[in-house]
Amino acid sequence: MSIQLNLVQNLALNDTATNDDTSTVGEPSIAMAGQSLFMTGNWYAARSSDSGATWAHVDPFTTLPAPAGNPFCCDQVVVHDPRRDVSIWILQYVQQNGENFFRLAATRDDAFGAAGWYWWDIRPTTLDASWTGVWFDYPDAALTNDNLVVTFNVFNAAGQWQRAVVMRMPLDTIRDAGTLIFNFWSTTNNGSLRLSQGAGSTMYWASPNSQQQVRLFSWPDGGGQISWWDVGVRQWQAAISSNAPNGVDWLGRADDRITGVTVGSGTITMMWTAGSDANHPHAYCRVVRIRESNKQLLDEPDIWSADRAWAYPAVCADGSGRLGFTAFYGGVDRPPGHVVGLRDDGSSAWVSVYTHLGSDSPTQPKWGDYLTCRVDGTGTGWIATGYTLDGGDTRNDIVPRVARFAVAASGWADGWAELYSDNDNLRMLDVGRNADGRLEVFGVNSAGNIWHTWQVQPNGGWANGWAELYNDNDNLTSLRVASNADGRLEVFGVNSAGNIWHTWQVQPNDGWVGGWSELYTNNDNLRMLDVAANADGRLEVFGVNSADHIWHTWQT
Repeated sequence: MSIQLNLVQNLALNDTATNDDTSTVGEPSIAMAGQSLFMTGNWYAARSSDSGATWAHVDPFTTLPAPAGNPFCCDQVVVHDPRRDVSIWILQYVQQNGENFFRLAATRDDAFGAAGWYWWDIRPTTLDASWTGVWFDYPDAALTNDNLVVTFNVFNAAGQWQRAVVMRMPLDTIRDAGTLIFNFWSTTNNGSLRLSQGAGSTMYWASPNSQQQVRLFSWPDGGGQISWWDVGVRQWQAAISSNAPNGVDWLGRADDRITGVTVGSGTITMMWTAGSDANHPHAYCRVVRIRESNKQLLDEPDIWSADRAWAYPAVCADGSGRLGFTAFYGGVDRPPGHVVGLRDDGSSAWVSVYTHLGSDSPTQPKWGDYLTCRVDGTGTGWIATGYTLDGGDTRNDIVPRVARFAVAASGWADGWAELYSDNDNLRMLDVGRNADGRLEVFGVNSAGNIWHTWQVQPNGGWANGWAELYNDNDNLTSLRVASNADGRLEVFGVNSAGNIWHTWQVQPNDGWVGGWSELYTNNDNLRMLDVAANADGRLEVFGVNSADHIWHTWQT
């Protein structure tokens, strides 16, 4: 059976969120911290504390004060480290006299308030005192278990490429706002290096050597040795073009630099844009998969169409190794649209869906240069960026987009198996999902007591027992579980006297409060109960009493 894609959330940022500081070279990036989102692009930033329902503009020119004479320029990348609950913002500043710097800003404030940011400014001469008269451009950033890794191209004052650099910076230091001492490596052979999403203890990155060979690099945490492998692949064309409905070549600035790399379940995947050839009538997404253990080519499942062009892909593997991607799709009969998708290896196919088909095409041959695809905060899907032109063809008509997507439920396992055999005569049951996507199961036994178990990992295995949560539950007759705005599970029960009892997790996935307590004592003999989260994540509780009247309360 083929898998299906579920577009969980499909958001568009309005002019207030972006201050109209948008561009057809949009370069959107996204960080997700619980219910909070932080998005950047050319030349805006925006934050949301309610999963994207509302957005506030963040001005990258003024939020972080720049040194005199060195204003913010353009390129940005954001990423969130859930292990340390720290968010990182990379900003590129204007070159002055052939030199510039980038700012590594960080915050522990998941609301991304202006006062919470602290930063370090890094110049080419910070890396090597002899690197004068050169400037950084085209950033990328990704995480390993222990490090933030950042890449830039380096150009001279005449705009000629000089080298690419990779910097490895300890995440503990960034979290603690300490003295930032870091390692770096550079190459004059390969440029526009793209880092791997989903890296564990080893960071991978890649760049083409030719139109028949890619070079894969690795840098393990705790190790000083950079390794690389040259992998031969099927030839591709570097000349890329695609006319939009208005006749403009919307891929006029596209090239064949690698724009997406990820590692998962022992496989390294690379994606980039390639030009049309005898087997591909339009530009398409070149896809190469390499076995991590021996760095040998596995397959090349390209994404292409007989009708229109694909371009600027980014890719990320989830916890099971399944690939999610984001890209643009358009051609002579359709303006550039934004698409997300995933790989169905069972049927050897790519499954994709439009987040939005733009209404207009650019008037200049400019689009790109990169998109973002990451695992979302639940661990069970992806969050990705894109943009479209809507309602006009100027840069101010660009609409940045955020999409969350996942594998849709389709069919069931081939059996119905007992989870635990010591469930002590359960007579009611409810299930909730906590902040990292793990399911937790709650049951009430014949004595009216709650029992409990949970998944060790999302979609993977269960705890080694079925344990009593509280034994003073006063003969419960109804049970409901719900997740509140910050991902904590809250448990509600109605006892034999018709009163509501209540407990909750202290932190998402981290134990329970030290008791099971009565929420209200005047519930007028409730005989049924339900709980739901409203748009801002606050829980609302509803009950029906012995007179068949609905009672109600809510979190303040």
